[in-house]
Amino acid sequence: MSPAITTLILLVISNVFMTFAWYGHLKLQTSGISSNWPLFAVILFSWGIALIEYCFMIPANRMGFEGNGGPFSLMQLKVMQEVITLVVFVIFSVIAFDGFELHWNHWVAMALLVGAVYMVFMK
Repeated sequence: MSPAITTLILLVISNVFMTFAWYGHLKLQTSGISSNWPLFAVILFSWGIALIEYCFMIPANRMGFEGNGGPFSLMQLKVMQEVITLVVFVIFSVIAFDGFELHWNHWVAMALLVGAVYMVFMK
């Protein structure tokens, strides 16, 4: 598999874990699972998930970075990661949170981010 595809797959996997680390505790709280947890326990829980996220993100960036022989510049890696984060977040939010809605301004913001990816890959 090419380094570009491997990098993208690793970025998607890492962002799934990142989204659960950042927002999963909110779902656990609204479902009553962690509503009585002290804040430090929620932080430790999220850090544990974030550790798994780093196990995918760091190799993705090292493998994908042109300075290490990969196909992407530093800026390309960052902008791709941001768009992947947004897509994963939207999918997670639609599935996990009742009443989550996307409005016209959210769609415009997402289109602008996709435009940023296009711009960052221009020569």
